[in-house]
Amino acid sequence: MTLEQAKQQFIQTWGNFGTQWGINRSMAQVHALLLVSDQSKCTEDIMTELSISRGNANMNLRELMNWNLIYKETVPGDRKEYFRAEKDMWEVAKRITKERKRREIEPLQQHLTELKKVEQSYDSIAFVATIENIERLVNRLDGLSNTLMKADEHIFFGKILNLLK
Repeated sequence: MTLEQAKQQFIQTWGNFGTQWGINRSMAQVHALLLVSDQSKCTEDIMTELSISRGNANMNLRELMNWNLIYKETVPGDRKEYFRAEKDMWEVAKRITKERKRREIEPLQQHLTELKKVEQSYDSIAFVATIENIERLVNRLDGLSNTLMKADEHIFFGKILNLLK
């Protein structure tokens, strides 16, 4: 397998996994392309290499910047914007965790808090108990994500291994 074939397979694989992680295939493929690129890429390069439209490329580049997974760069004498990916995968994992926490865990925590404010009755006791049980799980996941975001890679995996013993 050539290096180019391997890169293309990685881009396709990362795109397929991205859909399972809750992001669209194009966004994951743009991210993968930038991950395996030695040089920063402009929008036109990305459009050509992935066979996507300018709108699709721009939308996904903007979203990847919002997730803090890629950076915009300028080249002196060139009006185009260039993009490069964060290559430290531990840092990538922390940034994805932070964004998913903001988009998923925090809104769920707020919603569960509101659901517990149900009118008190005999029938509501079991409902509130179920919501509180779910809330405990979500709070533990939140704590784990906070630990991940703060931790050094070796410390984090050391703590995980200690939990598994």
